Amino acid sequence: MTKDEMNKQLLQQVNSLTSTVDSLNATINAQTQLIAQLNQTIQELKEQLNKNSKNSSKPPSSDGFKKPAPKSLRKPSGKKVGGQNGHQGTHLAVITAPDKIVKHMPSACEGCPHYQICKGTACIAEKRHVIDAVVTVNVTEHQALELPICMLHGDTRRGAFPSDVKAAVQYGENLQSLAVALNTVGAVSIKRTHEILSGVFNIPIATGTISSMVKRCADSLSETVGKIKDKMIGSALGHFDETGTRVDKKLWWVHDASNCEYTYLDISPKRGNAGMEQCGVLPEFKGIAMHDCWASYWNYPDIQHAVCCAHLLRELTGIDENHPEQKWASAFIDLLLEMKKVKDKAVEKGKDFLSYYHYHKFDKKYDELIEQVRKENPLPETTEKKRGRKKKGKILALVERLTNYKASVCLFIHNFNVPFDNNQAERDLRMIKVKTKVSGCFRTEEGARDYLKIMSYVGTAHKQGYNAYEAIKNAITGHPDFIFE
Repeated sequence: MTKDEMNKQLLQQVNSLTSTVDSLNATINAQTQLIAQLNQTIQELKEQLNKNSKNSSKPPSSDGFKKPAPKSLRKPSGKKVGGQNGHQGTHLAVITAPDKIVKHMPSACEGCPHYQICKGTACIAEKRHVIDAVVTVNVTEHQALELPICMLHGDTRRGAFPSDVKAAVQYGENLQSLAVALNTVGAVSIKRTHEILSGVFNIPIATGTISSMVKRCADSLSETVGKIKDKMIGSALGHFDETGTRVDKKLWWVHDASNCEYTYLDISPKRGNAGMEQCGVLPEFKGIAMHDCWASYWNYPDIQHAVCCAHLLRELTGIDENHPEQKWASAFIDLLLEMKKVKDKAVEKGKDFLSYYHYHKFDKKYDELIEQVRKENPLPETTEKKRGRKKKGKILALVERLTNYKASVCLFIHNFNVPFDNNQAERDLRMIKVKTKVSGCFRTEEGARDYLKIMSYVGTAHKQGYNAYEAIKNAITGHPDFIFE
């Protein structure tokens, strides 16, 4: 073999090895990329498994029977457990004028010839009261009297029934109020309401009759609920939220607009901007809107926004638990809680603003944490050019919200009328989830709207100091506007 042939053979071997190395490098790069994708998928699945009501937006009912170990964000107050000094306790009060008195002589005295004499001279050693409900049905007969000949005018005259007595036999306002309250506020199904009323009062009230009672009550509240809506539009602060429910087997959304005085609930097949426009409060609202930072709320730039910090705390807790290397998350939790604590102390002292020191301190710490997390979590570099924005992930998405909406996050320490969280709206929506769990769904849109009318009215009445039964009874008797008095 000549020298040229040897060089040619060696060159072929080098080219072959180079090609093999390039192929292996490509395989390694592809496997490295696949491993990174799989690791990311594993991490996302772990996060999904670790989610609960404490570190995400999942409801407490989704936690199951095995509750996670308590990890409260509250700090020890140093106070003793139980009622504090000066706390006004509540208990069953002794009745001064009981309806019935039962006297108990010693059992050993029974059969004694002096029993009656001793019973007359016995003194009261101790009193105990038993408070019980007496279940009874009161039937009132209305009679329209007729005068064959009027002594004064000489004509025949007949008395008229009251306006609410329209049938030969009907149910009274108390029974109607109880039936409507059980089905709506009590979240008891129509069938179970029928069973309860039939069993307790021995009245064979039909399920269709109960449905008609609920319908008539809702119809009588149309104008009142419209006034509640107007009150919310004109309020200085509003809590807004939405939750899903089923209407005729389809997913619909209940939209809530409420504050400490009024509750307005409406329903729409859309969750976002279209649903908010249909419900009609936000398009005309001019006050401060407290919400959970759902993107659709930012379509109303002309109003002032406040972000629910309780939602932020849950997201930060999720990051802290699923990504222990992200130390900034726990620091941000401490910052938000410290801001709340300082504000609460200022409110207790009768102040309506914080000191310049605290404003400067919180503002500086906020910016430092944002800068820290951006350095620790840069945007991922992608080799392939793709259309649209780069995928940020949950951490950077949260950081972007904290950066862009800093003024709304911190508004609660600048305006003391703004609360720390959006719990008001969540409380007003809670009964919707209970009703959905009991009934499964609303059969018709009309039925859902009737239910929300009654719950808007009852929720507002409760905030005005009236109980649900009293409010529903006033609605049935034609006086629903008493809640505005």
